[in-house]
Amino acid sequence: MVFAAPNEAVAKAERLLLAAPRPLHASIAHQVIGIWQRDFGDTRLALAHLRRARDLAARAESPEREADVLATLGVALVHTGRTRQGLAAFERGVARGTGLTRARVLYRRAYVWWVLGRHGEALEDVRRAIVVLRQAGDVIWTARALTLRATVHLALGAVDRAEADFTAAEALWGTTDQEHDKADAVESRGLAAFRSGDVPAALRLLDEAGERYAELGTPTFMLDIRRCEVKLAAGLAPEALAEADAAIAELDGIGGQSTRKAELLLVAARAARLAGDAQTAIARAAVAVRLFAAQRRTWYETHARLVLIEARVAAGRGSGRLVADAAAVAERLAAFGAPAAPEASLLAGRIALGLGWTADAERHLARAARGRHSGPALTRVTGWAAQALRARAAGSTRGVLEACRRGLDVLDDHRMTLGASELRARATQQGAELAALAQEASLASGGPRRLLVWSERWRATALATPPTRPPADPVLLSDLTAFREIAARAEETRMEGRPVAALEREQRRLEREIRARTLHMRGEAPGGSDRFDVGRLLTALGDDVRLVELAVLDGRVQVLLCGEGRVRRFEAGLLAEAEREAEFVQAGLRRLAHPGAEARLPLVEAAGRRLEELLFGPAAAQLGSGPVVVVPPGRLHRVPWALLPSLRERVLSVSPSASSWLRARETAPPSLGRHVLVRGPGLASGGAEVPLLAEGYGTGLWGAPVVLEEGGARVERVLRELDGAALAHIAAHGTFRADSPLFSSLRMTDGPLIVHDFERLDRSPYRIILSCCDTGRFASVGADELLGLVTALLPLGTAGVVACSAPVNDAAVVPLMLALHKGLDAGLSLAEALRDARASLPNDTVHQATGWAFSAFGAA
Repeated sequence: MVFAAPNEAVAKAERLLLAAPRPLHASIAHQVIGIWQRDFGDTRLALAHLRRARDLAARAESPEREADVLATLGVALVHTGRTRQGLAAFERGVARGTGLTRARVLYRRAYVWWVLGRHGEALEDVRRAIVVLRQAGDVIWTARALTLRATVHLALGAVDRAEADFTAAEALWGTTDQEHDKADAVESRGLAAFRSGDVPAALRLLDEAGERYAELGTPTFMLDIRRCEVKLAAGLAPEALAEADAAIAELDGIGGQSTRKAELLLVAARAARLAGDAQTAIARAAVAVRLFAAQRRTWYETHARLVLIEARVAAGRGSGRLVADAAAVAERLAAFGAPAAPEASLLAGRIALGLGWTADAERHLARAARGRHSGPALTRVTGWAAQALRARAAGSTRGVLEACRRGLDVLDDHRMTLGASELRARATQQGAELAALAQEASLASGGPRRLLVWSERWRATALATPPTRPPADPVLLSDLTAFREIAARAEETRMEGRPVAALEREQRRLEREIRARTLHMRGEAPGGSDRFDVGRLLTALGDDVRLVELAVLDGRVQVLLCGEGRVRRFEAGLLAEAEREAEFVQAGLRRLAHPGAEARLPLVEAAGRRLEELLFGPAAAQLGSGPVVVVPPGRLHRVPWALLPSLRERVLSVSPSASSWLRARETAPPSLGRHVLVRGPGLASGGAEVPLLAEGYGTGLWGAPVVLEEGGARVERVLRELDGAALAHIAAHGTFRADSPLFSSLRMTDGPLIVHDFERLDRSPYRIILSCCDTGRFASVGADELLGLVTALLPLGTAGVVACSAPVNDAAVVPLMLALHKGLDAGLSLAEALRDARASLPNDTVHQATGWAFSAFGAA
């Protein structure tokens, strides 16, 4: 009953104990309370009840009862870090039990083997258990054992086997009233989806599990934590914070365990810090520290103190006391063997440097730097960051650049273990400080070429390789799934203060497997692929084309003008001012998209002139007369570049990085690729250019295009036709999700076509035209990465995209698109055709604003 109606079971057990039952019955009651406390409450109380249950079973002279209690006690002991005692309890339990009881003991010991990362032993015990449980017709325990075996398979990367066992277990649960077990099974499927990189499915399943738990009225702190982890991985830090806070409020409302509240507060503090809300992070972490201290949970308290110090530093509260506090936290974490110890030492050193305490800073940074040669990847990155800061403090430019290079190489290898493009992009945040230090050193000591190399080193790196596409490489998917599962289990184990060496060994093994598989697929060493070559760029540009890369150092825009065989540097305005001006221009374009706003046109054009001065400075006069490629930082992705006076009548293209432009330029078009025209529902113009374009193809060189509209414009059909196409034109409403860019979408007949869907393509269209609002918008994440529809296409084979960064007038888009295709039919590139199409539009405000809102990305 404890997993069918948990609260009712505990209440009955407590009433039974008040009636002075005989030892056998009292043993059962104490075991029920112990199970509840173990899984939903306080492990110290759980151990007390379970030990009492064991003693009472012995008094009752019931070997089967004693064996069952010993198994429950063994699980609790292992969860509290007393692994040797827990395994000894299992040995006694296996010896005391027979038949069905022994099978149940073996199942629970298999669970413990899984917790410890000993998967071979787990599979052996659960195999032995399932045989007996099935023979005995024990549906409930068979379903539990199948769920456990599925989880072990998941940890080993055997996704198909895991799915088969999950399915079989769910079928059995459907015949029982074990509602809590059913909810747990759904939660397990959500975890499996998350480890597989399927964030939408994970969120859906975890939400379903939450609904089931809510019906039972049982605490769900682990579900809440897992759901927050998924949302943070999807870039949903504000939502994760809201969910953690809601769980805290729910616990308060039902008088829930203070231990769980403290853990949720810690999760909330981390979410707030990642969301950029330092004050909320401080508030949540401070309460968590007090609760953990009262509970004598030193490991958790120390981690909460680290988050608290980080949040205070983010709020600008650097002080000598914080140096001492961070150093003390570092010492305690090192004593625990916690991986966060170097992070705390680095924090102490960074604060000390800010105060000018060079001797103290050197001591703390040297301690943090010790981990740069060994351990998990992120620990090594922390070590190299500390080493770079040490070199800068010592005045060694060479030392700074070497440390930054080594640290970013480690992080490159780590990113390649992540299959999802979003996770790769967000992982670059770990290297943001290293990249900034290298740029700063390059500016101070080197020429423009060196600064360009370091500007490129950590810009739009997620576009360098396509994301993992599971159907194309199931082996890599399996390894990635296993890696994520093991890494997550190792972190949970560390948080619980239990031994983690076996899990770390397994994690390192899987990292090697993933690295080897990635090497085989790409034929290049992880982290060393496609190194940027300035000479190669200048050769590709020739004498006519200019590439303008904008770097930001200490808040000011540095313009790197490339062309005519050289790189020149110019200093422009402040980034913050340029961002404000860009937002003003975007607001103006939104208004100009509607008739009657003609009076705002001079204001928008004046803002464009100010924006050019802030972004280009004196470089604007040095652009020559040929085509221009603009490479802006992520924070300037919303600039409508065609509005700038020096670019208005040029062949203009935009690229996330110079490396990305080179790759697009060298991408070969398909020899016989088809042309695809897609018209989605609900457009004010009805997608009117699509039928007109289809009619024009009859007399063109390409033959009849594939036209998908109405019932034919369904997501799966659209994806099939887009795969490998030479050109695709999609007229559909676009929705940009700033909170979660991988859910940005194009509306098809049967629902949204999201970024995740595009990443399933083997090869995206060579050229793609997105003739709808907001398709050229991005989320700036990580160090200098962009996530959105366009950036999802570029690593998959697309060499050129035309997209829009603002809401536009649907009717005014039609003549622009017709003129664009006319230019393409004449053999022009996307950038050339878009320039000519703008020039051909009627000279009114709405059409002008529409032309400015569209940009050509890439080099096709």
